[in-house]
Amino acid sequence: MDVLYMVMPAYNEAENIEKVVREWMAELEAVVEAGEASDESRLVVADEGSTDGTRRILESLQAEFPRLVIFPDTRKEHGPKLMALYYLAVRSGADYVFQTDSDGQTNPKEFAWFWTRRHRYTAIFGSRPVRGDGQGRAAVEKGVCALLKAYFGVTVPDANAPFRLMQVTALKKYLPVLPAEYELPNIMLTALFVRGQEKVMFRNVTFAARSGGVGSVDLRKILKAGFKAMQDFYKFRKKL
Repeated sequence: MDVLYMVMPAYNEAENIEKVVREWMAELEAVVEAGEASDESRLVVADEGSTDGTRRILESLQAEFPRLVIFPDTRKEHGPKLMALYYLAVRSGADYVFQTDSDGQTNPKEFAWFWTRRHRYTAIFGSRPVRGDGQGRAAVEKGVCALLKAYFGVTVPDANAPFRLMQVTALKKYLPVLPAEYELPNIMLTALFVRGQEKVMFRNVTFAARSGGVGSVDLRKILKAGFKAMQDFYKFRKKL
C-alpha cells in the first residue's frame, strides 16, 4: 500500500488549527482504514514561530491522533516550511505527498477525488477558479502564471494552489533544483513538473475565505515576492 504524507505549514493558526486537523485526519484515517493507504501514512504539521498557542493545541491533538506529527525544525516562513516538509516526506519513505494549508480555506472532502486517481498522474494540482481571499491575490496569481509562460514556456491555470498531490519519485527529481530556504517552492515545482513533461492534471478546487485568524502574508508581501520571483525565474531558467 502507498505511504501518504499529508503536509501543511502552520503559523499562528490557533483559531483554525483544531478544526483543520480534525477534518484532514478524518480523510487520512478513511483511506488507511479502507486499505487504500499504508498504516505508516501521516499528517505532518510544520509549526515554528507561532506565538498564539498553535503548538499547544497540536500537542493536545496528538494524544487523540497517533498519526499526527508536529515538525518544528523549520524556519517560520511559509516557503521554507514547505521545503522542509517535502524533504521530510522524502526521507520518511513516503510514496505520495499531499500538501494543503492550515488556514481552513481548502475543502478536505475534495481530497478523495485526487487520491483515487493517484496512479494515473505524476501530480494532480488544484486550480482555484473562484477565490475567497480577494481579487488582489487572484490578479497576482494570473501575473505569476504569465511569468511562468514567458520564462519557462509552460501554461498553467494556477501555479500556487495549496491543494496538490505529488508522487515522491518525481518530487525527488525537482527538489534539488530549489534552495532549501526558497520562498515560492510550489510555484516552481508546478512549473518544473509541467516543463519536465510529467503526467500532470489540474483540477478545480474550492478556495474559501478564512474562517478565522489573520493571514501572515498580506498583499504587499505577495507583490514584493512577485518582483523577486522575476529575478529568481531568470536564475532558474539559466540553471535549467
